[in-house]
Amino acid sequence: MPDSAPETVPSPRAPGGPDGAGEATDILPVTPSAPPSGAAARTATASVPRAEDDHADGSAAEALPYGVPGKPLTRGPFLWGLTAALGVLTAWGLAQALVSARSVIVLIVVAAFLAVGLNPIVEALQGWGLHRRWAISIVFLGVIVFFVLFGLAIVPPVSQETSDFVKAVPGYVQDLLANPTIKRLDADYQILNKLQDYITNGGLGATLAGGILGAGAVVVDAFFSGFSLLVLTLYFLGSLPAIKEYLLLLVPATRRPRTRAIGDEILDGIGGYVAGNVLISVIAGGLSWLFLTFAGAKYALALALVVAVTDLIPLVGATVGAVLVSAVGFLQSVPLGIACVVFFVIYQQVENYVIYPRVMSRSVDVAPAVSVIAALFGGALLGAVGALLAIPVAAAVALIIREVLLPRQARL
Repeated sequence: MPDSAPETVPSPRAPGGPDGAGEATDILPVTPSAPPSGAAARTATASVPRAEDDHADGSAAEALPYGVPGKPLTRGPFLWGLTAALGVLTAWGLAQALVSARSVIVLIVVAAFLAVGLNPIVEALQGWGLHRRWAISIVFLGVIVFFVLFGLAIVPPVSQETSDFVKAVPGYVQDLLANPTIKRLDADYQILNKLQDYITNGGLGATLAGGILGAGAVVVDAFFSGFSLLVLTLYFLGSLPAIKEYLLLLVPATRRPRTRAIGDEILDGIGGYVAGNVLISVIAGGLSWLFLTFAGAKYALALALVVAVTDLIPLVGATVGAVLVSAVGFLQSVPLGIACVVFFVIYQQVENYVIYPRVMSRSVDVAPAVSVIAALFGGALLGAVGALLAIPVAAAVALIIREVLLPRQARL
């Protein structure tokens, strides 16, 4: 029989019909009804309780000892305002935390910068067959020896000059008292009597004690900061490859090769900048030591080290070192001071137009105007450390703009 044929069911008839036959049945066609659809089906389904729903509710109630959570709170104006206020307080707290930890952050940044700068030397020693651990040990030993020699060259002259100044103070006081102008001012304003009262009443002693304690605190803080810097640099230098690989894991896999290439170029630029800057400082210090030695200046090595250290600071470092050394030269003799001024003026021209371009041409590619602007911003933010970090950071930003932003803009 075809599927479309209607089914037939017997239709009961009451007993005692017209034909007198007892029970009889008629065959009547019955068409099957279609299942309910739409809202009716959902209503019917929802109205029928199911045993498994009751079982699931029971299991959920057993799994949650404090009951089933209710509906979320209505997001009214009060809730929006409370959320915004908490966000502002959180941002303010984070900003205060960053300001409080500013010195630590600067220390970490400088240590990472030094580690990246020393890494090319370590890799060069590795190229000669040394293990990375031994290469790092040799580089670090050289850094420690440099600081020790710097201290041995600076501390004795400073101590000697301080001792000589203390011994010469009485003579300076006698010369001051013999001055006619000072005598006249003392007669009018009793300057010497007030000075004597200040000394005898303990004011000078308290000031000196406070100054000594403050100077001691500065020395201790500088010692611990230097020690922490060396330790952090050592750790960064030892784990630099692992840090690079871990940071690459944060980049999508399809972009890792390009990111690795750009990152390696940035690190090579920073390392080249640090090595070039150190080389320029060594040249400045060496030539200054030769000049000061032949000129007969006292403490020629200490003054040359001052020139070398200040020359590390971009833009103003060489000028600061030249002014300090020339001032010391004038204190020793006028001809020596004049000779120092002439030497440093000539040398800075040679350094700016001959030595610096040749050394830095292979490490950083930054326009002179960008270098000046970056150094000014870095100095305003972090002082001498910011000025030192500004140029390689500007070179890294310029590389990212050139390799990432400009090609993307060209495709639009």
